[in-house]
Amino acid sequence: MPPRRGPDTRPPPGPSTRINEAIRGESVRLIDADGTNVGIVSLRNALELSADKDLDLVEIAPDAQPPVCRIMDYGKWRYDQEQKAKQARKHQSTITIKEIKFRPKIDPHDYDTKKGHVERFLNARDKVKVTIMFRGREVMHAERGERILNQLAEELKDLALVESKPNLDGRNMIMMLAPLKQTASKGNDGAAPPPPAETANGSQEAAPEPAAEADETTTE
Repeated sequence: MPPRRGPDTRPPPGPSTRINEAIRGESVRLIDADGTNVGIVSLRNALELSADKDLDLVEIAPDAQPPVCRIMDYGKWRYDQEQKAKQARKHQSTITIKEIKFRPKIDPHDYDTKKGHVERFLNARDKVKVTIMFRGREVMHAERGERILNQLAEELKDLALVESKPNLDGRNMIMMLAPLKQTASKGNDGAAPPPPAETANGSQEAAPEPAAEADETTTE
């Protein structure tokens, strides 16, 4: 019976940045805090230089021979990197693809219902994959499905652009719609308001204020 092992106290595998006394080796290629290439110095000397400046010695290229280290404020550098990553995630947008399926002989009521779903997805900034499903010999009249897709694209041209035109794939005809980019923002993007209009008696009349936009919510 194999002997029982104690708990594994080793650190988890993966890359890590070594700083100060955690750096191994006898010498390093040193870069000063202002970016100056100091050259190859002993590790002890590099640690003393960083300590004199009340900064950290950070290993930035551990695989080099000798490893490359830089003098910097490691805590501030980590904070700056985290803030950059946070901003990148904040401005990152996720595109979801929804799918709506039509039949080539769809009745007007069902068409309007499915069209409403497509409109709702586009207003939510989602892409929509519109599929016409053919059965049996219906595929011999693929132009009927194409006519439905073209009609849908025309009716939704104020909300969507056709990212991929109707294309027959086996027994399905597929068209991809993408929401139009929002080019207009609220107001005049910081532009100065138009000057007040001058009336016949010489007085100035204030320009009318833009009407407030009504918030519209849709539910399934």
